[in-house]
Amino acid sequence: MKRLQPPDWAEPKGYANGIAARGTLVFVGGQIGWNASSQFDSDDFIVQTEQALRNVATVLKEAGAGPEHMVRMTWYVVDRVEYNARLKELGQAYRTVMGRHFPAMSCVEVSALMEERAKVEIEVTAVLPD
Repeated sequence: MKRLQPPDWAEPKGYANGIAARGTLVFVGGQIGWNASSQFDSDDFIVQTEQALRNVATVLKEAGAGPEHMVRMTWYVVDRVEYNARLKELGQAYRTVMGRHFPAMSCVEVSALMEERAKVEIEVTAVLPD
């Protein structure tokens, strides 16, 4: 895997501008902040985000992959104001589950998610090297 960082661009915080990789592609469908029984343990944004990230990590593990194999993440949040206001907590939750691997990432505010209580949904593409 190679991180793509144009030399004259400012260094991104918490994500990569791009990743080049070769190998077996792993696609993780959108994961929300509920547990393995499809139940929410909390309505708190950070708690749901950490659970969604754990769900992503669990699906990656099924493919023999880990966070270090992620090349792309897409986040869908229902409240960008809360997302931005809680970035420090969010970063801590991310590092707790995913460590310091930061793939190419997008984050989009949406009006709602399919599960009414969901505050965040995260999908991932990973690449297991050949």
